[in-house]
Amino acid sequence: MDLVAFLDIINYKLKYAKNLYLLEKQNFLKNKSYLKFFEENKYWLIPYAAYCVLRDQFGTPDYREWKEFSSYDVTRIAEFSSPEHSHFDDIAVNYFIQYHLHVQLSDAAAYAHEHGIVLKGDIPIGVNRNSVDTWVSPELFHMDMQAGAPPDMFSIKGQNWELPTYNWEVMKRTDYDWWKKRFAQMSFYFDTFRIDHILGFFRIWQIPINQVEGIMGHLNPSIPIHINEFTEKGLWFDFNRFCKPYITDEILSDFFGNEASWVKANCLQIEDGWVFRLKPAYQTQLAIEQFFKDGKITEKVKWGLFDLISNVLLFEVEGSHGTQFYPRFGMESLRTYRDLDNHSKNCLHELNVDYFYRRQDAAWYKSGMEKLPALKRATNMMICGEDLGMMTPCVTSVMRELGILSLEVQRAPKSNKREFFHPSKAPYLSVVTPSTHDMSTIRGWWEEDRAVTQRFYNSQLGHRGEAPYFCDWWICRDIILQHLYSPAMWTIFQMQDLLGISETIRRPNPHEERINVPSNSMSSWRYRLHLNLEDLLEKDAFNTELRNYITQSGR
Repeated sequence: MDLVAFLDIINYKLKYAKNLYLLEKQNFLKNKSYLKFFEENKYWLIPYAAYCVLRDQFGTPDYREWKEFSSYDVTRIAEFSSPEHSHFDDIAVNYFIQYHLHVQLSDAAAYAHEHGIVLKGDIPIGVNRNSVDTWVSPELFHMDMQAGAPPDMFSIKGQNWELPTYNWEVMKRTDYDWWKKRFAQMSFYFDTFRIDHILGFFRIWQIPINQVEGIMGHLNPSIPIHINEFTEKGLWFDFNRFCKPYITDEILSDFFGNEASWVKANCLQIEDGWVFRLKPAYQTQLAIEQFFKDGKITEKVKWGLFDLISNVLLFEVEGSHGTQFYPRFGMESLRTYRDLDNHSKNCLHELNVDYFYRRQDAAWYKSGMEKLPALKRATNMMICGEDLGMMTPCVTSVMRELGILSLEVQRAPKSNKREFFHPSKAPYLSVVTPSTHDMSTIRGWWEEDRAVTQRFYNSQLGHRGEAPYFCDWWICRDIILQHLYSPAMWTIFQMQDLLGISETIRRPNPHEERINVPSNSMSSWRYRLHLNLEDLLEKDAFNTELRNYITQSGR
């Protein structure tokens, strides 16, 4: 099997666990070790088990459809989870599974520690909208918003993770208790952990629930542009021109081709006698997505309408009564910007640069320093922050002050003035890696853009002449060695990149090595190593070579 069939595997394991629980439940429910585990973890274990059972009973993870259970109530859930109920076995099997997972992971961690191995865990930045976390504590989240990321080299329209954003004001009033419990739980098994998207503790890219694409988001918290700032620059503020989708016959033709007439007749209306505007039913991307799912519009019309909706210069801050605005990320690439006069372009450019790159740092520094020190005090684990993306000086300053390791990726430098980051330039308090789970492996990336790899071959590897078309084993070796000899405290590799130094062991097709594509969740996390670890232990030549590299570099 080349890929992991998640659902088949999960369903098989669940069925197996349920049968095993029924065989052992009499002894299990009296087991002292289990009872101790239950007592220490019941604050999350009881609601989690109830959530699983209710999800299955109602046939949906959307707890809003669970009738009297749609809102979490401690007393009601305690009664629902009582051993007196006929469905208690459905509840208790989740206790059984979680207890054995705890035992197995604890044993694995102890074995690793006995052999001098450090274990690193991972803290995701978000939680699922339909999860036990949001069901139990909805006040900790902005359920009308979605977290994501602005456009970058991996996703030209940004990312929408469809996760609710955090209500940090409420979390602060509880002294970040929810986060501290997460960290405490991690410390049972791990020595260090990575905070996914550490930028989220300073600010998050927030997208309204009725939009789909990441480009429809804004930074939160952030200091918006006040309407007076336009006047100060001598720019008359035209709300309709700046804040509503800009639509012309030329744009309709370019976006929709031969379907432009249909769109004009069915999706648009005329305002003020001559201006094209979207009809109310077509003003959000979520509504457009539903029209497409219902078969009412074609895929070409869907994407065209998405582009029309996002063809705006500014988003009005909700509740500001037309006085505060967020600039649309990448506004200067838009058709609506292109058709402005030069004075308007210059003014908007200055305000856009000021919003994204100047005015926010002090506020974000304060935001990060309110959260991270309190969370760091809750654990003795070493912390690494995944600090990729639209980085600002305040994030680097806070991480350095708190001793949080940065993440340095060779082909994703933090400065847009550089194409690559050389591992030899990494600070000591950092983790260097040639690729992450969200990127292609070294071999897959090598074939994606010939011009880029040619520049990498000459400038980063120091080789003259034409780069090999395919990523030969010695190219992988050179890149691995660069990272091993880096001054960074840690260097971490995907297994696929390590295997790349062996022509006989590595997977034949490098494009089958990638683990995750952030913009496409349907084809992610299915990667499966193409050989057994027991067989890999027998590859003496490979293991000896890799061991020598590690030893010689002092790692």
